[in-house]
Amino acid sequence: MGPTDRFSPDEVQRILGLTGKQLDYWDRLRLVSPRRDKGIRSYDFRDLIGLRTVKQLSEKGVPANRLQRALAALREKLSQVQAPLAELRVLSDGRDVIVERGGSRLKPISGQFVLNFETRELDERVRVMSGRSAADWLAMALEYEVDGNKKAEAIEAYERALLVDPQRIDAVINCGTLYYERGNLERASEYFLRALALDEENPLAHFNLGSVLEEVGEMEEARRHLRQAVRLDPDYSDAHYNLAFVCEKLSAFAEAREHWQAYVKLEPVGPWCSYARQRLASQAAKSAGSI
Repeated sequence: MGPTDRFSPDEVQRILGLTGKQLDYWDRLRLVSPRRDKGIRSYDFRDLIGLRTVKQLSEKGVPANRLQRALAALREKLSQVQAPLAELRVLSDGRDVIVERGGSRLKPISGQFVLNFETRELDERVRVMSGRSAADWLAMALEYEVDGNKKAEAIEAYERALLVDPQRIDAVINCGTLYYERGNLERASEYFLRALALDEENPLAHFNLGSVLEEVGEMEEARRHLRQAVRLDPDYSDAHYNLAFVCEKLSAFAEAREHWQAYVKLEPVGPWCSYARQRLASQAAKSAGSI
């Protein structure tokens, strides 16, 4: 894997189990921002590491705005660190954001960062956000996943991470997605159901399960889960697209039109948008012909 590898926002959402809203919010806060080239957004591997850190901190209750203040202070005091979330180890003691560098633990916001580098161990309330053993397996799985020839190794690494920490919903979803890509729809469905058991309000899990159910012909169940995905995340363009497709198969053309329109609004360019416009035009023509 070279330093020029790029990942689209959709790929990042799938790999890390994020939503488009999270990526946009963290971009606005300047936590991790995509590269922009001729209107196309992309992330590199260091960005993926940073995004995973932000996600883990958020899951442990660290508000994004507090992390933003800590990173702003860190950039001011360590100008040579270009990507602190990827280059440094970020921790929390339940209240403050703490950065580990060179064996020292620093509080960027407080004067202690420049006046007194803390080397004493934090008390038992400290939670290491990298998760150690489970995180090691997740990092390994991520590296395998971006190598197109090592999907089986990635699955094994995700499953080992889940042996250490069965609550890691990102590992559950990613593992299910890899089974889906390999054509094992039964295993994929099991993992997406497991993800929903961990978090029934996860739009990505609903989207993925709905997509599997559509492939096996369970259209009503597919529609139910895809509806949940767009309810939980109204800006989830892929969910609108798949839901429109399923609705057409169920002859629910009014509902399909609503979601084709939503997709076009969210994704106004690209081949899938062209197809959505074709479906809308076809429906309009049929409506006009029936008058």
